[in-house]
This record gives sequence, C-alpha cells and structure tokens, in this order.
Amino acid sequence: MTDPPRSGRTPAPNQPKAGSSAPPDPATPSTNRLDIPTISKRIITNIEQVVVGKRQQIVRVLVAWYCEGHVLLEDVPGVAKTVLARAFARSVGCSFNRIQCTPDLLPTDVTGGSIFNQKKSEFEFRPGPIFSQLLLVDEVNRTTPRTQAALLEAMAESAVTIDGTTHPLKPPFLLIATQNPIDHEGTFPLPEAQLDRFLMKLSLGYPTAEEESQMLEMLRREHPLTRLQPVVSAEQLLACQRAVRTVHVDEKIRHYITQLVQATREHEELSLGGSPRASIALYRTAQAVAAIRGRNYVEPDDVKHVVPSVLTHRMILLPESRLRKVSVGEIITDILDETPVPLLSNSEQGAGGRAAKNL
Repeated sequence: MTDPPRSGRTPAPNQPKAGSSAPPDPATPSTNRLDIPTISKRIITNIEQVVVGKRQQIVRVLVAWYCEGHVLLEDVPGVAKTVLARAFARSVGCSFNRIQCTPDLLPTDVTGGSIFNQKKSEFEFRPGPIFSQLLLVDEVNRTTPRTQAALLEAMAESAVTIDGTTHPLKPPFLLIATQNPIDHEGTFPLPEAQLDRFLMKLSLGYPTAEEESQMLEMLRREHPLTRLQPVVSAEQLLACQRAVRTVHVDEKIRHYITQLVQATREHEELSLGGSPRASIALYRTAQAVAAIRGRNYVEPDDVKHVVPSVLTHRMILLPESRLRKVSVGEIITDILDETPVPLLSNSEQGAGGRAAKNL
C-alpha cells in the first residue's frame, strides 16, 4: 500500500487540530470534488429512518464498505441486525441476499453450482445467493466449518471459484455475518483465522427506553423499511471506495498504528495479538473515517476511533486471564492510554492535500 504524493499544501483553516476527539460528523463540509461527507450523510440519515439510535454502528459499517471490508455483528436476537443490512442495501440501491445458516447447509447452497441442462445436453452454472452486492449471512456459527469456508474466497477476493472457473462478484460487495453470543449449543465457533478475515466486529446493543418508544411509533402502520428508497448509487459508493485510498497517512500515523498492533502482540494477558492484517485494517479504516469527517489526511483520533472494532476479535486472552475476568476491552483501553500519541504539524497534516483534491 503506497502513500499519495506529498506537497507543501497547507490545510484549510477550518480543519480540526491533530489529536482532536470529535466524533465522526458526516455533515462536515468537504472541499473535495467527490463530497464523501455529504454522500455519507445521505446514507446514514436514510438508514436512521429504520434503525434508531445506532449512528456509531451505522458509521462503522459504512467505513467497512468504503474499505471493501466485511463486518461481523455479534449480538442477541431482535436488535435489528438483519434490518440494518437490508437498509444499507436499499439505501445504495444494491442487490441483497440473505443466507440463514443451519447445520445441514452445504457449500453449494451458498455459492451455487453446475446443473445439467437436458435440453442443451450440457452443464450450466446456476449462481447461489452469494452472488449479490450485499450478502447477509445470518447466524454464521450455526453452519459447519466446510460451509463457512465457502465464504473465504468471496471475502478476500470478491470472487467465487466453482469447477475450476472463477466468477467475479459484482461490486461493491459487502458481507455482513451475524452470530448470537449467548446460545452456543449446536454451533461451530469461527476459528481465529476466519475471524481475522472480518475487517470489523460490532455489537448493536439494546435501545434506550426513549429510542424503543420511537421505534414502536415508527412501526405503527407499516415497517419503515418498505418505503426506504435509494439515496446513493452503487457507482457513487465505488467512487468513494477509490477516493478513500487517496487519503494521506503521515509516517507518524503509520508508526502509531504499528505501535498499537505490536503492543497487542507483547501484552502479558494475551496469547495472540493482532496480525499484519490488523495493521492494514487500522490503516484503511482510519482513511475512511478521515474522509467521512471531511479531511484529506488522517489524525491520531481517526485511528483511536476504530481500534476497538478492528482489534477486539483479533485478540485471544490467556486462560489465566479469563479466570481473572480480564476483558479484551480493558486491554485495548490500556494500550491506547499507554501508547504515545503523535502530534502532526501543519505541513504534515497538509502533505496529502494535493493528492486528495480528487476525492
């Protein structure tokens, strides 16, 4: 992954200072030709007509889509995981398929396969549900490892190989998998190597009493999902994916990312820390957060904003740490507190300005 060419361009006066802790604001004006904050605000506002009080999670899923990554939603039943996925597909006007995982689900039920056509006396390929732009894999840990593995090529390469022929998936492709953290009977937990393939792991959580009351009012006549209309085209989202890659990441920020990941590998409470894929994930997601916030360069706070979602599922506690009730969240907080935060000068902030002009 290479950085955009550097220039001496200075940032605009209204750009935030390095290390600021303001949350992502999709409404921030952008001076770029492709206005990512405005496009992001359209998508987020549209989804919030259906999913109430979950802006941070909506933003993170959008970040993952901008980064061409995939999301694992782990939460109890009934908190709108499926509705969230459907709302994203409708907001961007993308094709949507859902796979309900069961122990008897076969890999060909996911990918499709070759069927003999008696009229033509030849085999022809029948695509499975994975051939969609947004795929929801519901309760992924209820199907066998063999079927889980059928998703790996699609997640890594946006393609599926069947009978020696590789079939590309139509972009922009996003896979959202869900699993229930409570009921483990009859499940097949995802191995660490497969968990590492997910860019982010998120939890929606229960709504507040006020949000739940608002949700009931929204559902009084019909489900709001039925009237949700596209607000962004798939082509615009693809353009955002390309533009996010041009966001400048200073050398100090790159060093900060590697320090955070190295700290997980050396932590005394962990048996496994973040892999190089974790460093890449932090790098890419920080670029997307900066773009949504209306900047053409990454600040340390952009990295800190995504660290829990990117690293939590990539860390394994030691058995004795589990007995002491140590949590991965506590370890991430300690690492963020102990790792020195770099300060960027105006020239370092603006080094990516000219390259990001085409965002």
